[in-house]
Amino acid sequence: MDTRQLEYFVAVADERNFTRAAERVFAAQSTVSAGIGALERELGVRLFERDPHGVRLTDAGRAAVEEARASLQAIERMRDAAAGDGALRGTVRVGIFTNLTTIDLPGIMGEFHRRHPLVDLRLGPSPSGSTGLAEDVRQGRVDVAFLGLPDRVPGVLTLPLADSPFVAILPVGHPLAGAGSVSLAQLAGEPWVDAREGFGNRVRLDRAFAAEGLVRQVPTELADLGEIPRFVAAGLGVAALPELTVLPAEGAVSVPLAPEVLWPLSVIARPRPSAAAQALLDLLAERFGIPPSPTLEGP
Repeated sequence: MDTRQLEYFVAVADERNFTRAAERVFAAQSTVSAGIGALERELGVRLFERDPHGVRLTDAGRAAVEEARASLQAIERMRDAAAGDGALRGTVRVGIFTNLTTIDLPGIMGEFHRRHPLVDLRLGPSPSGSTGLAEDVRQGRVDVAFLGLPDRVPGVLTLPLADSPFVAILPVGHPLAGAGSVSLAQLAGEPWVDAREGFGNRVRLDRAFAAEGLVRQVPTELADLGEIPRFVAAGLGVAALPELTVLPAEGAVSVPLAPEVLWPLSVIARPRPSAAAQALLDLLAERFGIPPSPTLEGP
């Protein structure tokens, strides 16, 4: 068994598809299939069930894939330790939000590249928002991820970055559009435009409504927070978003919520991050002016 076989195994387990896995590891599909076959023969078990609907892990595969991830992480740390010139190498996979426009993410990543030009960065969102990013880090599919969930995620390192207040997003013709502030109770009876369930801002806002004993209807759900103000402007309903995530839209206005509802922004990483991932955590702490001391939540 070799490192590439483990990489193929993890890629197929994540993608549930040999073609996408081959694209991810920059190999031919036949090479990935052959590598998986060789690994199955060496282990003496089937790792995947294959049918016309796709690929899924067997019970043995589910047990083995976690060990494969741990082995690849250990190899990465060994390479870090053996680097004789002190230059960081490798790849950092970063889970991001596509709408954090008030945070200069390109500038941060550009600075990281200038400091560590031999490290590759692979950035991407999750279709299920913060919930998906948290699971990606827990499962080792992502090294570092931004997070907007109200609760700490067990089993990962957490570095709190900021708390952003929610603001109501209203059409310009709304009776409360010119108010100094609005409450959730004043808006609860209206149709809402919001992120899909699982997104951190949706989780936080749902809890705020529940805490006040309020019920709302969300007939319009989006996967792109940046589009929500435009849908509000189009008359589909009202919304509330963390101020850090709001993209201005003609025909929509922002009004502070009172009482205040805060959205916690943090960054998480798997335990014992690689040297390159740790360097990115340190840079984020530097940019946000906070101590670079992430905490590990049990278990």
